[in-house]
Amino acid sequence: MEFFRSVSVDWLGKKWYFLAFSLIFSVSGIISMAFHWTHPVGGVRSPVPLGVDFRGGTQVEVQFKQAPDIEQIRQATATAGIRDASIVNYDIPSHHEVLVSLPEQHVESSLDTGREQIKNALSAKFGDNSFDIRNVTVVGPTVGKQLEKQATLATLYSLLGMLIYLWFRFQLIYGIAAVVACFHDTLITVGAFALLDSFGFKGMEISLTVIAAILTLVGYSMNDTIVVFDRIRENLRLSRRESLPDVVNRSINQTLSRTVLTSGLTFLTVLSLFVYGGPVLRGFSFALVVGILIGTYSSIAIAAPMLVAWQQYRAGSGKAAVLPAAKRSRV
Repeated sequence: MEFFRSVSVDWLGKKWYFLAFSLIFSVSGIISMAFHWTHPVGGVRSPVPLGVDFRGGTQVEVQFKQAPDIEQIRQATATAGIRDASIVNYDIPSHHEVLVSLPEQHVESSLDTGREQIKNALSAKFGDNSFDIRNVTVVGPTVGKQLEKQATLATLYSLLGMLIYLWFRFQLIYGIAAVVACFHDTLITVGAFALLDSFGFKGMEISLTVIAAILTLVGYSMNDTIVVFDRIRENLRLSRRESLPDVVNRSINQTLSRTVLTSGLTFLTVLSLFVYGGPVLRGFSFALVVGILIGTYSSIAIAAPMLVAWQQYRAGSGKAAVLPAAKRSRV
């Protein structure tokens, strides 16, 4: 199935618009991360809002008999001496559940301690029979730091592995262009979390599930980029006299239908997950929604134009700049 036939879009002719778009969102994310770094939450300094998985602390799931008032719950915890608690609606609204996240310095590494702190604070405000504590999760600061380090290394190792693969599969410049595009995608996606938090949208935190989503989008973006690169290399063999910008434009146009089909269907799936998945999956699905959009965009607007920019740089330096074409298949 093809959505587009005989497409002739000059993608490289719009490279400055793409560059402006990427700069706006990248710089906005960096500024938001810098702001978040200078305003520690619960004594934890981080460029992005971290979930309890990384910052350490306690999460308490509380179910109320009636629809909860978040502001009153916040007042109750503050009155009990619990500062910087994150309080958000949890699960389906009709279930009247609230997720209370306590910074690590307010609790000991004990399920009973966290449970009692919240129970006493809410009982004083609402009474003992107005709520039930459903679940308590405690993560110590040492474990949180280890998870943060491992998540960072997992992301960096994945990018390094893809760079090496593309170096051998294509050429080093292909690998560099693809990794830069993936780094661009990761920066904008992570920056979106910091940006939302800066505008007061709480509950969008980086957790282990979000890291899984980021690793997924890195692979997804890389797959899209490889499809375009493979078509570019094949067209270089078939059209040796054609300029590289024309080859790149034609290659992107030829793979556009495939990109729209695969990315479009995946985007609709994760968008449904974001809309209907509830607060538990909100961070995970949000990372995928942003990542798929940006990942598809970067394959066209970031990775491919870098090949042309590299050729133009090499040509300006008087060096050979011909990218290798695909070898003929052996039958």
